[in-house]
Amino acid sequence: MKIQRLTTENRPKVYALLRGAFPSSDYEAALVQKLHDNGRVIHEWVCIHTGKAIAYIAFTNAYHGRDICGLHLAPMAVAPEFQGRGVGSELLRFALRQEAISSQPLFVLGEPGYYSRFGFEPCRVPICPFDKNNAHFLSMRNATATSFVVGYEPEFTTAAAPTGTTRSRKRGRR
Repeated sequence: MKIQRLTTENRPKVYALLRGAFPSSDYEAALVQKLHDNGRVIHEWVCIHTGKAIAYIAFTNAYHGRDICGLHLAPMAVAPEFQGRGVGSELLRFALRQEAISSQPLFVLGEPGYYSRFGFEPCRVPICPFDKNNAHFLSMRNATATSFVVGYEPEFTTAAAPTGTTRSRKRGRR
């Protein structure tokens, strides 16, 4: 297994991985493809095993108004046949050590029990527009004291509408 920055050549493999990891939703694959198509800044890595993308993680800008205030971790996915083997944990730990990520405030909308193992904590402010009461909104290195609604890249709302009400599923995590 090799972790590497995502290349243009590996993008189709990542889109296929996202469709397989989130079988009831096209949202994640559509989101990442739109982010790529629109030239958004994405810090992203992929795990390649025998020529196949088996895990993926992405970080996009988080906004306070027009100002960047950190990064959103989304999406993160592991191929179903590799889940439960620590691949996602290894990829997340790797990403958290990277220079572009290691000193930034980070936000994630996901399963608290999973992400808390990596240092994410419940987030009261800023407010996540996709999570009523911030029940699944977590942060790391967040020193925000004022309340505001955190912004996402526009592709998060223009990608195909997500199905279901939770942001983490057995088949993949965001």
